[in-house]
This record gives sequence, C-alpha cells and structure tokens, in this order.
Amino acid sequence: MGKATGFLEYDRKEAKAVSPLERIKNYNEFHQALFTEEQREQAARCMDCGVPFCQAGMMVKGMTTGCPLNNLIPEWNDLVYRGNFAEAYERLHKTSNFPEFTCRVCPALCEKACTCGLNGEAVSTKENEMAIIEYAYEKGLAKAKPPVNRTGKKVAVIGSGPAGLAVADQLNHRGHNVTVFERSDRIGGLLRYGIPNMKLEKGIIDRKLAVMEEEGVVFKTSSNVGKDVLAEDIVKQYDAVVLACGSSNPRDIKAPGRDAKGIYFAVDFLASTTKSMLDNGFENDKDGRCVLKPDTYISACGKDVIVIGGGDTGNDCVGTCIRHGCKSVTQLEMMPKAPDKRLDSNPWPEWPMVCKTDYGQEEAIAVFGHDPRVYTTTVKEFKKNEEGCLTSVVTVLLESKLDEETGRKSMVMVEGSEKELPCQMVLIAAGFLGSEEYVTKAFEVSVNARTNVETENGSHKTAKDKIFTAGDMHTGQSLVVKAIREGRDCAREVDEYLIGYSNL
Repeated sequence: MGKATGFLEYDRKEAKAVSPLERIKNYNEFHQALFTEEQREQAARCMDCGVPFCQAGMMVKGMTTGCPLNNLIPEWNDLVYRGNFAEAYERLHKTSNFPEFTCRVCPALCEKACTCGLNGEAVSTKENEMAIIEYAYEKGLAKAKPPVNRTGKKVAVIGSGPAGLAVADQLNHRGHNVTVFERSDRIGGLLRYGIPNMKLEKGIIDRKLAVMEEEGVVFKTSSNVGKDVLAEDIVKQYDAVVLACGSSNPRDIKAPGRDAKGIYFAVDFLASTTKSMLDNGFENDKDGRCVLKPDTYISACGKDVIVIGGGDTGNDCVGTCIRHGCKSVTQLEMMPKAPDKRLDSNPWPEWPMVCKTDYGQEEAIAVFGHDPRVYTTTVKEFKKNEEGCLTSVVTVLLESKLDEETGRKSMVMVEGSEKELPCQMVLIAAGFLGSEEYVTKAFEVSVNARTNVETENGSHKTAKDKIFTAGDMHTGQSLVVKAIREGRDCAREVDEYLIGYSNL
C-alpha cells in the first residue's frame, strides 16, 4: 500500500500548529492542513507491511492496539497517495460514521501500532483521515443520502454523544425511524460540551447533524428522559430503546474543606465555556484576544488554578484556563511521570506508555515558563476564608506501597511532605464512575459493581425487553472512537432484534 519505497523517501510531516502564544488568543482549532501534494506524500509512506496492525483494533496486555473501528487504513492511504480522494472516502465511510470527529479528537491508536513506527516515525494516518473527510465535504460527497425504504420500526436513542449518534446513524440508514433524545439544549453530548472548541469546533458537529437530519433522524433536545420524559412512555411508543447516556458521574475528591466555593468538576467548567461561546459569542479586546461575555461562564481569569487529574480532560482544563487569563495553573497527577521513551517491557505494537506533552501543557510552558504538571501529588486539604471561598490547598506527595493483605499496590500519602499553594479555583478532572441512577432506575435495568448497565458478555441487550445500551454507559469511561464502535455494534444487534437479521 502506498508507494513501495515511500517510507524511505519521505519524512513524516505533520500539519503545522499555530504557536502557543498566538493560539491562546482564541478558542479556534489551531492546526493548518498540509497542501494536497504534501498529504499525498505522507500517504505514500504507508508500507506494504503484510500485517497492518494499524487497523487491528485488538487487545494486547489489556491495551488496545490499532483502530477500534477497523478502518481500512492501508487501502485509503494508497488511494490518497494516488490522488483518488473520492474512493478513499468511500472506503473510510464503510467503517467510520464520523471521521470528522475522530480525525480531530482520537489519540490515534492506529499510528501507535503503525509498522513504520517500529524503527522510525509512524504514517500520519490521522491527518490523512482529515484530508479525506474534508475533501468529501468540499466536493459534496458527504451530502445526505436518505434511505430508499423505511421498515416502519421506531427506535428511541437516549443520549446524543458519539455512541448514541452512531446507533442513530446506522439504524436510520437501515431504514428504521430513529429519534434521539438529549437532555441538554444542544445535540452532541461529550462532543458538544465535554471537548473544548479548540479541539473540536462545534460547527463541525452541526455540519454532520444537518446531514443526519436531512437523512431522517429526529433530534429532541431539552428532553431529560427519566425526569421530564417518562421512561415508560418511551418504552410503549418505540419498538426498541437504546440507552447511550454516557458515564456521567464525575469522580470526586474527598478532603477537608471540599465544600469551599471555587471547586468545580472539570466537565461543568468546560461546558460553561462552550455554552457561553455558543449562546453569547465573544468580543475581541485591544490585544486581539477573544473575551467571553462576563458572568455567563465559570471564569478562571486572574485566579491561581489547580487542576486535579493528568489525563486529556485535565489538559483541556489547563488550555481553557490559559485562554481565560488565569494567574497561574498547576496540574496534579497522582501517578509518577511516565518515561520519555518506550521501555523494553512496553514493546511495539503495544500502546506506548510514555510521557506526552499536550497542547495545554505546551501553552502553559509558553506562558508561565514551566510545565504545569506535578507528579505523585494530590490534595490533602482545601482551605477557605470566612466567606467560605477557597484560598489555598494543601498538597501531599504520594508513594506506591504494597498492601500485604490484598497483595495490591496503592498510592499512599507521604507524611511530612505537605505543601500549601495559593489557589482560588480547583478543577476536578479525576474521571467518571458510571451511569446515573435516575436513568437506570427509570428503565429498570440492572447495573454492575461499577454502575455500568449490565448485559451478557459480548451483547448490548439488557435483561429488559426492548432495551439495549451502548458506549460509556455500557463499558465505562473510554475514547470517542470506542464509543462509535460500541454504537455500531449495538445498532447491528438492535437491527437483528427488529428484523430478524442484519446487513449492517
């Protein structure tokens, strides 16, 4: 696939990012696409490797290697190299409902498993994917294609995140009548309010939703099923129901002073910025920076901020705080710093357990002169003033110790390592714990010990007739690309339930 000697002739070239000090002036996406000929050269680097781990999507030592959607990566890389973007789109669309999302927010599991990356740099598959889908929109190839025939079957999808949208897209193309219920004021779930605009501009979501609506999917916003809308009515009115409400319970930090004003969950903080931007727009100040309308969002402006959590959401919080104009930002990670290079114990094609400096951290380094991350550290106490407002936090170092009773290692506090840091805002980005109880109780479905909706192994059908589940609500918190995979698999199962067979 690609040019036989392409990986020897061309070096990896990535889309250039706008400099950190420039891009923090707004909330726009900040990568500048390659020219078409440059993109074709990058696709030419795809090797005729024999075993394309890039599209495997299999588990190796508990980690996913390759694309969970099993995208036909070598095939469309070859087509891009030959300049046949139209056919490349057809191959990409066979396995992926939303390449316009994954090419922006996926951590590129495909690239980490690329054979070319074994002794060099991986093929820039994620950017090739973006080139294909943007070409498809530009040339009208991604336009609406409503199903020719309808089955008369009605399906309700509860939740409009990536899993719910994938279910809806698949079943609608099959000819079923699909209605998506979303409790928020806009469709998109995690894509809309969990991922900042600079990673996924919301117009990209609206562009795809317009296509889906034209194809016949019905979207109902501000419909909180289980509260404002009765679950029993949904079950009566529809032939099948899919619960795709996400893993919505944020993990909390239990420490003295937790009730102080100024402590927020990361998802609420990020959502408030996006919602303010969508509702009210912004103005440019004298320095050309985008300024959101005051009092319409949770602002970090002028504050010393501590972000608890070292994952993607924590990084998003760092980048957003800097755009707000924070005084300082510190990101606490419970675990030790990962190595800068692969260890021998973490060979290819396993996911590389190495330290990654993401866009938010790059921006913090540019603005404040140092990496915001502090490792093996957590908050021991939140301190507040007489008005109950957060003034500082007491941090403590952590170390790994073996529990002799359980035989498991855990991170425990190191006595005497406490430090007090000035802080007027804390953002908790410690992950999510599972589904929300009011939804699972309303539909009378069972949950497991992690509060994920329970099904038989390898199935998406619950013990309740008509009711299925998909995405993070089923598996626990995971990646957008895995949620789309879940949605596609669930749709096939629903289709079989409704018709007796499936060609999805």
